[in-house]
Amino acid sequence: MCEVKKMQKLTGKFGLIDQITRNTLINNKTTVLGIGDDAAVSDHGDLLTLVSTDLLLEGIHFNLIYTPLKHLGYKAVIRAISDIYAMNGTPSQLLVGIGISSRFSVEDIENIYIGINLACKKYNIDLAGGDTTSSLTGLTISVTATGTVEKKYLVKRDGAQINDLICVTGDLGASYMGLQLLERERIIYEKTKGPQPDLTRYQYVVGRQLKPEFPVDVNKSLREKKIVPTSMIDISDGLASELLHLCKDSVVGCKIYYEKLPIDQETINLAEEFNLDPSVPALNGGEDYELLFTVPLSLHEKVSEIKNVKVIGHITEKEQGFYLVSDAGTAIPITAQGFQGE
Repeated sequence: MCEVKKMQKLTGKFGLIDQITRNTLINNKTTVLGIGDDAAVSDHGDLLTLVSTDLLLEGIHFNLIYTPLKHLGYKAVIRAISDIYAMNGTPSQLLVGIGISSRFSVEDIENIYIGINLACKKYNIDLAGGDTTSSLTGLTISVTATGTVEKKYLVKRDGAQINDLICVTGDLGASYMGLQLLERERIIYEKTKGPQPDLTRYQYVVGRQLKPEFPVDVNKSLREKKIVPTSMIDISDGLASELLHLCKDSVVGCKIYYEKLPIDQETINLAEEFNLDPSVPALNGGEDYELLFTVPLSLHEKVSEIKNVKVIGHITEKEQGFYLVSDAGTAIPITAQGFQGE
């Protein structure tokens, strides 16, 4: 009974991860970093090997009513390689496992792999193997990505220092609002059985949900400018959640500014249509697949020159807490409310 009560106190996915991994031991000298960051790290000489795995379940991570199978295959690759890039590494191979129920045809499976191969081609990755099996519960896709990074360039979540700048790539919240739009239209369609909805006004947010891209050019620009971030993480569970992860691992606090949050105008328009402040999806929406990273204050000019990178705040002492500063100057505590089912 005591153990049951203890488990009930866990808070979402991350509490469960802490519970089931707290007794995990490292048994091999080649394992540099195990559970707790974006990818596992092993040492095999001059280069460090990075390995990350990602799982997508039908009904949890995607709905096939509005998700094209080609897009799903493409997105599965992006989800996996984002963890390699978030360690400042370069992905090189993929292993893909698929569980398929009898309602899927050979053509359906081919479409998934068309999407996978398109993403591999664009990001210069090899589909090196995998597994296929039958399933009684729908479609399951598991993707394991491997990559490498030179030891001097490895970036983890635990290196942020006081006064470091907090930077993000791209814009935030579009994927979440795309999902809200698709779900709303799905419900209406299922109730009315009317014509398919016209979503041409919101092609950007729908595209960010169904076929995301990763800002790999930013990683390249950081290398070219000889900038090695002090910490880095990919934004898959929402900015607030990822920022708190980074601060927890680095034992620091943070302060970010409402006016500096990068939000696309289409996201703003749709958020207002849903009666949401645009900062809500920007902070708490998932699946942006952007980068959140920190750099020393002295590199402000250099990092500001990189296209699609925006400085949104700075690192503080842990005792100063975690805050979003409004346009009026009010400090609002940051809480992790992002989607934790992934």
